Amino acid sequence: MSDDAVRWLLGDQLNPDLDALGDADEVLLIEAHGFADRKPYHAHKLTLVFSAMRHFREELRERGHDVTYLRADSFGEGLDEFLADRPGADLRLMRPASHGAGDRLRELVAARGGSLELVDNELFWTTPDDWREWAGEEGTAIGDDGTAARTVRQEHWYRHVRRETGVLMDGDEPVGGEWNYDDLNRETPPDGWEPPERPRFDPDELTRETHAWVTDRFDTWGDDSLDRFAWPVTREEAREALDRFVRDGLPAFGRYQDAMVGGEPFLSHSLLSPAINLGLLDPREVVRAVEAAYEERGAEPGAYEPAERGETDAGATSLDDFGGDGDGDDDPGANDAGDDEPATDDSASDDPAPVPLNAAEGFVRQVIGWREFVRHVYREAMPELAAANRLDQDRDLPPAYWDGDTDMQCLAEAVGHVREYGYAHHIERLMVLSNVALLYGADPADVNEWFHLGFVDAYHWVTTPNVVAMGSFGTDVLSSKPYAASGSYVNRMSDHCADCRYAVSRTTGEGACPLNALYWDFLKENEETLRGTGRMGLMYSHLDDKGDSELAAIRERATAVRELAAEGEL
Repeated sequence: MSDDAVRWLLGDQLNPDLDALGDADEVLLIEAHGFADRKPYHAHKLTLVFSAMRHFREELRERGHDVTYLRADSFGEGLDEFLADRPGADLRLMRPASHGAGDRLRELVAARGGSLELVDNELFWTTPDDWREWAGEEGTAIGDDGTAARTVRQEHWYRHVRRETGVLMDGDEPVGGEWNYDDLNRETPPDGWEPPERPRFDPDELTRETHAWVTDRFDTWGDDSLDRFAWPVTREEAREALDRFVRDGLPAFGRYQDAMVGGEPFLSHSLLSPAINLGLLDPREVVRAVEAAYEERGAEPGAYEPAERGETDAGATSLDDFGGDGDGDDDPGANDAGDDEPATDDSASDDPAPVPLNAAEGFVRQVIGWREFVRHVYREAMPELAAANRLDQDRDLPPAYWDGDTDMQCLAEAVGHVREYGYAHHIERLMVLSNVALLYGADPADVNEWFHLGFVDAYHWVTTPNVVAMGSFGTDVLSSKPYAASGSYVNRMSDHCADCRYAVSRTTGEGACPLNALYWDFLKENEETLRGTGRMGLMYSHLDDKGDSELAAIRERATAVRELAAEGEL
């Protein structure tokens, strides 16, 4: 492969600082549209992807690259045009994350007389070789029954990556002495607490042109206006979004990351996953920024009380924020003068809030733990992973997932967020959207497709392990038990149940919370598979306490709930 190979970049590799670009003169971008013709994607997702690609084209040209930008129905058609007058051209591409895509693209190039070299995708922190060194032999076979020949667990991988990268490490030990502070990240905000304002990046002319083209060209789903579109479409905007999160959102992120609050789609979540998955942000810079914020403004795990401070982008950093009474040398919450007295609102109104270790660690775990983990599980478990269905679930996804028309407040809220923004945070994804579909009995492949179509940060490599393996328990490759929960979990982690017409305190009879009967019926229906599964013993001991008449009433209520859901009347 010659050194002057054309650098081909895909629509999720939009980082102008890639080593893969090097001193490349010529860059190829193909904007392929065929995928959006086949399914109704969220209008914001298509606008984001195509606008980001077009902005990237302009940035590369400003940096002096000779950019060939082609629009076509498929990569094959784009390559026909590009290679027509340059037979034997050499191309170089970072290996795509989607299963088999790299090999298919190489075949397309070869069939047209060119050659394609695939190199490591540097928009992930760890490589396939890193994974194999940790996990062992290549491949993770999944049988027809969804059982994996080899299972892997995120926590073990996460600790390995922390050691290898040195992130939040003190020598050979984790900073603070613990690897995981998740037990401090399960609180709900008190009444009156307000999260930081969502960063807004008002659509420029190019984004508006792109959006108009998207809504005219494709049949889309979800909100098709630009009123709620505020995602970064350039690297500059993405870096600003990162800065805003580290300053304003990170302090309260940990404590409230699992909470669900009516009318608050974003809380203190970073909202960075769309930019990271497009390549606008490198996962290394995101993690290092959070690590640096902890080093500069760090507090003990759980020490910072967001509710006492108010909004996280206002007010002073005082000793009270840390629950301590040390002096300025020991306590990063002391004012700049080093006095023992707390800084006042007037003198330090622009000071960012402290970053407790549980917030920094929780975010780092999502990126170098979970994101890297599911990417490798996907690589090694495909294609069987996409079709895995260990519980033989085969029901169609209820209409409420498409129209949001349901009296279940938790489901209506989560679906509403997806319809309006192409986004819902991770607990809404797992413990509402996936959980309801799991208990209802929806086909994992259908649920996976719904996530893929609706979320602005969704790609096949992202949704398949998260939705099929984790959310639907289609396989045990990355989880030892299903993430199933009754209404009590939603009640504990949200304020939705207080506004719901269904009673979370009831399991059977008309008006009872649908999740309760569905949960117990799900356990009974899948008893043969799940009873001996790790960590399910306690749940089955509770099921064993229920008599025949109670179980019959549960089955009756669950059957009624499924019928109402299927008819769009739940």
